[in-house]
Amino acid sequence: MRILLVASAFNSLTQRVYAELRDLRHTVGVHLAGDDDELRGVLRRWAPDLVIAPMLRTALPRDVWSALPCLIVHPGPPGDRGPSSLDWAIHEGAADWGVTVLQADEVMDAGAVWATAACSLPTVGKSDLYRNEVSDAAVEAVLRAVERFATGTFTPRPQSGPDWRAPDRTRPWLRQEARRIDWAGDGTDTVLRKLRAADSQPGVLDDLLGAAWYLHGGHPEPVLRGRPGDLLATRAGAVCRATSDGAVWIPELRRRRHPGGPATFKLPAVVALGDTLPALPDLPAPLLPARDDPPAWSDIRYREDGPVGRLHFSFPGGAMSTGHCRRLLDAYRFALDRPTSVLVLGGGRDFFSNGIHLNVIEAAPDPAAESWANINAIDDLVEAVLTTTDRLVVAALGGNAAAGGVMLALAADEVWCRRGVVLNPHYRLMGLHGSEYWTYTLPRRVGAAEAGRLTGRALPMSAAAALRARLIDRVLPCAPRDFGLETGRLAGLLAASPTAQSRIAAKKAARDADELAKPLAAYRREELAVMHRQFFTPEAPYHALRAAFVGKRPAPGPGGAAAPTPG
Repeated sequence: MRILLVASAFNSLTQRVYAELRDLRHTVGVHLAGDDDELRGVLRRWAPDLVIAPMLRTALPRDVWSALPCLIVHPGPPGDRGPSSLDWAIHEGAADWGVTVLQADEVMDAGAVWATAACSLPTVGKSDLYRNEVSDAAVEAVLRAVERFATGTFTPRPQSGPDWRAPDRTRPWLRQEARRIDWAGDGTDTVLRKLRAADSQPGVLDDLLGAAWYLHGGHPEPVLRGRPGDLLATRAGAVCRATSDGAVWIPELRRRRHPGGPATFKLPAVVALGDTLPALPDLPAPLLPARDDPPAWSDIRYREDGPVGRLHFSFPGGAMSTGHCRRLLDAYRFALDRPTSVLVLGGGRDFFSNGIHLNVIEAAPDPAAESWANINAIDDLVEAVLTTTDRLVVAALGGNAAAGGVMLALAADEVWCRRGVVLNPHYRLMGLHGSEYWTYTLPRRVGAAEAGRLTGRALPMSAAAALRARLIDRVLPCAPRDFGLETGRLAGLLAASPTAQSRIAAKKAARDADELAKPLAAYRREELAVMHRQFFTPEAPYHALRAAFVGKRPAPGPGGAAAPTPG
């Protein structure tokens, strides 16, 4: 069929629906909502069989949904309505939830139901849930609805119950008044629930050090205590703040925007606070804690199970700043000193990596210089993985990856992805050539022609499509909560394989041969020569595209198309 996706942004869910429908050989276009007349023009030119809205903040025009079948993806079960569905569910501590695909109608979220799917809500942030459990349920429901539509015989059912249109079934925006934290009265569990319900948007508005900030993300602290509301320590760029009965770590902050002022954006808390941050102890968590140590939050941690080492990292939004890359490289070198034969890199349930940290770069006094430092830091990390010849390295992607994050994964010997992962193996939409040794690793895996196609077309791909293209080696059909356990189990089998040691020996021989043919330093030098021009030329598209991305504005110019256009 010809299917047009209409969305407010080409976000993770829209990308996944796009990729999954294309896998089923549908012809799929994407239109970013905003101008109703533009939408009408696209519909006239493209004449889709079906319109699907995976993520839409505004209503479709009546003349559109009354003339064409339009299906809305709502992140809530049947009967739930309102713009803050998932926020309310987390805020109120719901353990089970669902996604509904319904017909567009006069009443928002009240149309007849085409399909539903249930999902659990583990105690993680909203954005993590949205990209994982909710995304899985949404795709399941969308594909079922598309299949039913294709039969031409299915009749969607009205949302049942005598009061299904009653106003009390529609919940309002979850406003900041309800999200506000009472540091003197709220315990850690309550604070974390509020923070998780606002992650990553809109954040929780709060007063901190005499200024208004949005707090983003939250993790429990088991030991530190202090006067409620006080800042107690820093760790990995986060700040620790006391609650009424404990403390929480807050990784990111966003300054409240003044009316008419420039857009503000999330930054690591320590970076955001800058010189206003008082002198606080920096308390890094042990990379490999003792068995009797209390559980301590950190964005990087190492675990070991016999011959398998597991280096887990999880950075907000998948962005890796210069500091993130350097700390992860230090941890990687630590892992290489351990007596293991298989090292798993990643294995978390959310983003693997999206490459360099555009927000930190945008906030830097000299964005070009920070871009250069950041790309060199991630190149150092990738080089360390590529030159590891004494063990097998597995990149385990439980969540999405893009740009340099995909290329980081390709430096490993094997790449394993959870079934719901979306990959964007390209740089073009940010106006960059890219580095991370991709000119070596990508053609090595998929061939020169396919490498050119992937980086040139700049389209998202599902894990299944990546497997067919030989970009990855294995797809794990497991739930997000099971990915870490499953990768650990498979890594154990890999380490115990009778061919493991011969593979390690062959790996070293292949690396030596590749180095003789063309040194890694040559690939890096060629890539960085292009990147240096793009970073240090003020007129280069990268700077305007980066600023638009960080400020959540439409990308300027034809090179900044945010979604594949219908055609």
